[in-house]
Amino acid sequence: MIPFLDLKKINQPYEAAFQEKLKSVLENGWYILGKEVETFEKAFAEYCHSKYCIGVGNGFDALVLIFKGYIELGKLKKGDEVIVPANTYIASILAILQADLIPVLVEPRLETYNINPELIEEKITSKTKAILAVHLYGQLAEMEKINEITQEYNLLIVQDSAQSHGAINNQQLTINNLNSAIAYSFYPGKNLGCLGDGGAITTNDSELAKVLFSLRNYGSEKKYNNNYIGVNSRLDELQAGFLNLKLPNLDSDNEKRRTIAKRYLSEIKNDKIVLPFWDFSNNHVFHLFVIRTENREHLQEYLAQNNIQTVIHYPIPPHKQKAFLEWNNLSFPITEKIHREVLSLPISPVLTASEVDFIVEILNQY
Repeated sequence: MIPFLDLKKINQPYEAAFQEKLKSVLENGWYILGKEVETFEKAFAEYCHSKYCIGVGNGFDALVLIFKGYIELGKLKKGDEVIVPANTYIASILAILQADLIPVLVEPRLETYNINPELIEEKITSKTKAILAVHLYGQLAEMEKINEITQEYNLLIVQDSAQSHGAINNQQLTINNLNSAIAYSFYPGKNLGCLGDGGAITTNDSELAKVLFSLRNYGSEKKYNNNYIGVNSRLDELQAGFLNLKLPNLDSDNEKRRTIAKRYLSEIKNDKIVLPFWDFSNNHVFHLFVIRTENREHLQEYLAQNNIQTVIHYPIPPHKQKAFLEWNNLSFPITEKIHREVLSLPISPVLTASEVDFIVEILNQY
């Protein structure tokens, strides 16, 4: 069986270094917000061309804390509307709700699966105060067009980069204005993944960063002095240590993913399969390689019978989830088509050339 994602194989080269890191943390005796977190925050900020990095418990908390940080600064208030893609993973929408804000769903482009900037303006109202741009599957959203809209309407821009570590456009990492913050997840399956939960926020906004450093730690800047109603969401010292070992290899790992993606795009030739759009720039890190087909269940079963494991990202659109009964009657035809047809193929830095050969051969025989 070719697994969809072999995390054991991905982490195996680090095993000895992980053991040494564990020993180092144990011997140091400082387990919360110690030197490993500090080192990672500095390194990841530099990697992202950002002034600040705030390590937090997970990617969901990263999003929630950004919104709560803007509320503390008076740039948002409870009940404000936040535009978000309709086909995102549900965590993006839950984070908006967790911050007592109102999500407003906008259809994506069918080609890129990212929010369609041409549809954003018709959803803007007097209550709209922010746009949450999600870089789905590892491909950057159309940030230049989205930035133009945020500037015209004086909106905040928040970015969900849980799946796009290392993706760059011609403006480096899309964060070159002070009016932005980016949320990252280091869930084990991400392009940069730890061995548990972990997340981070990057920003160039010094005021926001100061608030976020407090909010993640009970709202405290100084121990037992609480300036805000905060939470306990701190990047774990040991997980930060593991990330410090893996970060130097992120770019080369992403390049291996792109190499596989190029092979899939050039070698899969089957009229029943729609391949993803990519302009072959570094704006895509292929966290996922997502194809579409009209009879997804049949194709998935066919691949399983040929020992190829696939995953659906995601089978049910957010507005059709039981959790959102009030949205169930809404119609987002492009989003619904995507969720009905998408299927993710294996792609990772440890997928071998012969495995890619086999996957391509089996797909072309379908």
